[in-house]
Amino acid sequence: MNILSIQSHVAYGHAGNASAVFPLQRMGLNVWPVYTVMFSNHTGHGNWRGPVFSPETVAEVVQGIEDRGVLPQCAAVLSGYMGDPKMAEVILDSVAKVRAANPKALYCCDPVIGDTDRGVFVRPGVPEHFRDTVIPHADIITPNHFETEFLTGQKLTTLDDCLAAARALLARGPKVVLITSLMREDAPDESIEMLAVSNDEAWLVRTPLLTFPTPMNGSGDATTALFLAKFLQTGQLKEALEHVAGAMYALFALTHRQQSRELLLVASQDQLVAPEQRFSAESVA
Repeated sequence: MNILSIQSHVAYGHAGNASAVFPLQRMGLNVWPVYTVMFSNHTGHGNWRGPVFSPETVAEVVQGIEDRGVLPQCAAVLSGYMGDPKMAEVILDSVAKVRAANPKALYCCDPVIGDTDRGVFVRPGVPEHFRDTVIPHADIITPNHFETEFLTGQKLTTLDDCLAAARALLARGPKVVLITSLMREDAPDESIEMLAVSNDEAWLVRTPLLTFPTPMNGSGDATTALFLAKFLQTGQLKEALEHVAGAMYALFALTHRQQSRELLLVASQDQLVAPEQRFSAESVA
């Protein structure tokens, strides 16, 4: 299986493609990474160096891949952070190229807008572009709690709120909605959840909450990559959700024990594929 992953990249640490490519590869998928930026480190460190690639440059790279005649073998397109609405247009054009070559290919979009700790951290216009233009073209979307509230205009206080928001997003076009980092008020204390919803089923999984001195950059990128990989391999929403819950908890737990500022993806690589601890998802349809 081949995945076209159009995302940012960092040399040091893990974010964007530097967080998504390795988990996809360990899950047995081949990845064609296309970089939208090439930074020294993720922006959570406060300063960084490196270029932002123009939408035209990214489009040229994708065109070069198309020239190889390999797009019919592409199973999915994956995208995350988009620094500019024009980059979104390039990504959607790339999705159209892949779908024309392989109508069964999926588009998995992580609509990176912000989080509860920092609020919106993307350029003006990007959140609205995700909401109004990108989401209707996606098969799978993976917003976090904050992003789901922005995309739907609904507060996620109860489980019913979360289900209603997920179904509102499904009504715009996606086939699967995965809400990550869910912190509803009626959940058990010291826990964090993920909710996966399609038109036919809804599953909730809960893991212990681990707190870090600073936010773990790149965790959403790894979560989306692992969920996409398992969903492509099994086609089962519940199985994909339980897998990503166990894998990400193991990754967070090791990173927490080692007090690392960066996700310990390589040290956790076996857990990404076969997590030792399993968290059972419950049906909430």
